[in-house]
Amino acid sequence: MAMELKVNEIFSSIQGEASYAGRPCTFVRLAGCNLRCSWCDTQYAWEEGQVMPVAAVVSRVRDLGWELVEITGGEPLTQEAVHPLMSALVDEDCLVLLETNGSLDLSKVPDEVTKIMDIKCPSSGVSGKSLLKNLDFLGNRDEVKFVMADRADYEWARNLVRSEKRLDHVRAVHFTPVFGKLEAASLAGWILEDRLPVRLGFQLHKIIWGADTRR
Repeated sequence: MAMELKVNEIFSSIQGEASYAGRPCTFVRLAGCNLRCSWCDTQYAWEEGQVMPVAAVVSRVRDLGWELVEITGGEPLTQEAVHPLMSALVDEDCLVLLETNGSLDLSKVPDEVTKIMDIKCPSSGVSGKSLLKNLDFLGNRDEVKFVMADRADYEWARNLVRSEKRLDHVRAVHFTPVFGKLEAASLAGWILEDRLPVRLGFQLHKIIWGADTRR
């Protein structure tokens, strides 16, 4: 039987976060998540979705025609068939990004896939669920993201960045404010004051289309 995935949506938009922000991108949003972050903006993906064979997902991505493809969720690694999907998209010469909450094993993700690992801050309500051992499986094409809602989140992330040497080997570490909760100017000032080697992140899609966007 063909490998199948529960897919919430497949669509093209502008990449909103991390180093590829601003580029046209096809998003494959898989249904299901093993965490319940307090500020999650994709709760509709926790359950909603339709079952599709991996080959049908690849065909839809091919039809949309963008080189950059992000697999996201929910949490895509909750579905075992995401691994053949990633391999198939790499074989299609796509530039594949995997957005993950970091709570599940990253060791089986193909080396060609750019992993964007979220490390959950205290305000998320699930701090500690992101497995720091997954940093062992990140290389110089991969990225780490901290999404923060307040000064306490910032200080927690700052202390981890200063102490966790494995972060020195990733392509970028992003500090992103929760949209509507933390002013970007405040976060920028803290980063400059503490001379942190991180990037200020944005949710560009929300700046373009608004806070309630599903694009």
